[in-house]
Amino acid sequence: MARSSARVRPEDRTRLASDGGRPTRAAPQRPSGLRLWLRRKKPWLRPMLFGAAGLALLGGGAVAVAAIQPSGRFAWLAQSVADTAADAGLTVGEIVVRGQQNTPKELIRAAIGVGRGDPLLAFSPTQVKERLESIAWIEKAEVQRHLSGNIVIELHERKPFAIWQHQGDFAVVDRDGRVVSADTLDAFGPLPLLVGDGADKRGAALYDVLKQEPEVQQRVQALVLISERRWNLRLYNGADVLLPEGHEAAAIHRLGELQRTASLLDRPVQAIDLRLPDRLVVRQQPGTEPPAPEHGRKARGSGRG
Repeated sequence: MARSSARVRPEDRTRLASDGGRPTRAAPQRPSGLRLWLRRKKPWLRPMLFGAAGLALLGGGAVAVAAIQPSGRFAWLAQSVADTAADAGLTVGEIVVRGQQNTPKELIRAAIGVGRGDPLLAFSPTQVKERLESIAWIEKAEVQRHLSGNIVIELHERKPFAIWQHQGDFAVVDRDGRVVSADTLDAFGPLPLLVGDGADKRGAALYDVLKQEPEVQQRVQALVLISERRWNLRLYNGADVLLPEGHEAAAIHRLGELQRTASLLDRPVQAIDLRLPDRLVVRQQPGTEPPAPEHGRKARGSGRG
């Protein structure tokens, strides 16, 4: 038999049938049900679906480029696509903000940058997250944009820890020493007072030790850092407790024991020096006499008798 040089098309190939090996022609592949329905019943729906998919891809790409270069040459494309999508109904609906306690609401609104009815594609979760986390009160922000038009924002705020007095100015700081507010000092109730350069960064560790001696803590008005090296405890009665450099915890526990056994902090003292571990130096307030020891009073009384 002569071999034909013509190329056989797939639809003309034959296969062996199960009934005696007679060659039969393979049935042509029919389109799926959805494709057949779109082709016969809704011929106008296919181009519309492809157009919507293309618009979504174009809008997503434009918004992504604008997020990388918000003021670049592609920003106009993102804005144009966002406006077109807004005309089709893709707009901002409800904006939900959770976790807001101390952060001023006007700062949050300015960081979000959109309101109800604005184009949804003009809202960039990445950019809004960066703007929110640049606010001093906010440690972390989680931003979600839903196709329904709703925007959900979860805020994790820093907690106020102490008031820091520095070069005549006052500010509220968190445990890490970050300034979170310089205005609303009285809005958080009683807070520890830290005084001096560097006290904002190192005050939390000393305060945690002080809480272990409540009889001492309730008499302390301020933690004063001297020359960024060592601490003084300023008491409410005006007395200063001088702590040693690097051994503050041992000195505070020693002071607590002296208060329990001798009520040292309730006496009219001007300063208590604990810088030497084997010595206690107490300076009385001017015009006060130290109490005579018990054995001295007994000796004088027995002499008179």
